Amino acid sequence: MKSKLFAAALLLAASSAQATIATVFEGIPTGSAKFNTTVINAGGTVKTDIWTDLMGGPVVDRGDYTISRTDGGSVWFGSYGTMSGDVMSIDPYGSSRDALGSKVSGITFTFDNPINSFGFEVGDWATCCHEPTTDLYISFDNGAPILVASASQYGDGLFKNRFGDLVHEIFVAAFDDSGSFSKVQFWGNGFGEVLVAGGMVKYALIDEGSLPPTPGVPAPASAALLGLGLLALRLRKRA
Repeated sequence: MKSKLFAAALLLAASSAQATIATVFEGIPTGSAKFNTTVINAGGTVKTDIWTDLMGGPVVDRGDYTISRTDGGSVWFGSYGTMSGDVMSIDPYGSSRDALGSKVSGITFTFDNPINSFGFEVGDWATCCHEPTTDLYISFDNGAPILVASASQYGDGLFKNRFGDLVHEIFVAAFDDSGSFSKVQFWGNGFGEVLVAGGMVKYALIDEGSLPPTPGVPAPASAALLGLGLLALRLRKRA
């Protein structure tokens, strides 16, 4: 019996240890390339959708996924700077500046088929409202918010575009190889700033446990997993 419990604990610890969350926060050319490399190295296939000539409405269908406002309002599109395609404005607002307080102001992507890698372009971010930081979040299936970008000053949001000019245009992405998901939500918490998102959207499904552990972060980084490991060692000594 002890040996079975030991084996089960090791199996659970091993499977959980493989789960990795990774992010991308770069200028659009560099960030897009990093997304592609990460997905390919993890055994996935990148799908790319550039928003052009989009019509507004409560829900916008892009074939593989739909776009909607998290607050239930209508979606409207425009252009911004040198971003790759159309964008929508999602100026942050909400009940507080914490990770969930401004979620209602964001955008929701609902996919027909599961994904676990998602990235897109963001513009006009970090130009103000550093109190002390302005932050951007992505969540999969209403899970814990993943911090994908944080700025404490104006210059933190400046990156080179494809022409070599410094602009407030970035590419953000999140990967979670613990499973697969059908909904992605994105929002910011810099109350008072303008925030646009869209342009070029990239998504993929990578294999579970296919991402390398995040550098400097023990895997698994949780008390529960540490407890499982200790339990496995105790069972082994008693067996």
